[in-house]
Amino acid sequence: MPRGDKSSYTSKQKREAEHIEDSYKRKGVSAKTAAARAWATVNKQDGGGKKKPASKKAASKKAPAKKAARKTTARKPAKKAAAKKATSRTRARKS
Repeated sequence: MPRGDKSSYTSKQKREAEHIEDSYKRKGVSAKTAAARAWATVNKQDGGGKKKPASKKAASKKAPAKKAARKTTARKPAKKAAAKKATSRTRARKS
């Protein structure tokens, strides 16, 4: 398979890359650069072309980008409680 061949990608990955490429073009990026960035983004999200996971356990470890971001920004219950107390104190002062 020659370098740059996209035959090993799923149709979903190809659609995603096309959509990303279009959005870059709308922003004024050249067609060649837009295509390169689009495929780089797809590769980053999915780890390249079609791949069968080694096991179900290995497949479940990799979280999508949005889900991973949500996990890192989620507050712990103790911090939530402290923030709630601080908010209520501030509201009490304003009244």
